[in-house]
Amino acid sequence: MDARDKRGHDELNISAVSFNSGRRPAPFLAAVRGHHTDIMATKPVPPRPAPRLYLATPLVADPTLLASQLPALLAAADIAAVLLRLAPSDERGIIQRTKALAPVIQKAGAALLLDGHYEQVARGGADGANVSGIEAMQEALPTLKPDRILGVGGLITRHDAMVAGEAGADYVLFGELDAQGERPSPDAIGERLGWWAELFEPPCVGFATSLDEARLFASAGADFVLVGDFIWQDPRGPQAALAEAAEAIAQGFKASPATATVKEG
Repeated sequence: MDARDKRGHDELNISAVSFNSGRRPAPFLAAVRGHHTDIMATKPVPPRPAPRLYLATPLVADPTLLASQLPALLAAADIAAVLLRLAPSDERGIIQRTKALAPVIQKAGAALLLDGHYEQVARGGADGANVSGIEAMQEALPTLKPDRILGVGGLITRHDAMVAGEAGADYVLFGELDAQGERPSPDAIGERLGWWAELFEPPCVGFATSLDEARLFASAGADFVLVGDFIWQDPRGPQAALAEAAEAIAQGFKASPATATVKEG
């Protein structure tokens, strides 16, 4: 049985209006605000909501093309958030590119998170950042909390994930590539997602590099499935690839043990 408290998770529509502080809504925060002192769930919960897409951009040097593509993509699929991956630049360039894309994304009801660059979140108008590792999380916490979203990846061990959850991470990310371009097997990532989903409240995100992985991670217990390069590299275009990814996630969720248990009950 899914033992998490998913209060408000079905309202993860992260738009550019306000979150609990009165600024912007926090889609990832809906299930976890006020519960970081004890990340273990302790009471019965409603059925698990369907996982949602989390879209990572290509490396962005010039935001013009992406800004023209995003409205159609965000209208065509249920995307909870966009992770903006920026090509190396100085602080001014990071802020300018973020400002160029933030209104497009937030107007569509999605959140904009920066991949790293947490110090430029506020000035760029983003909703938060995703950082890698416990040390980076500890550095970012004073800047981002309590008003913005802080997601944490680079969690090598189960202990790392629990430390991130206890410290105040708004979600934990499993399955992304490390600095050497390596990652655990899909089955190992699925196992980690299932472990977290069964025991802890903060949402978990699975980084999928293929449709099969998206399906697997949705079945395993991911609240969000992060997709990236395979979407943008699809010869049919990203819109068709996103639609297929959404379908794969729906199939995985339908086949998940938690969903089957609810149906049987």
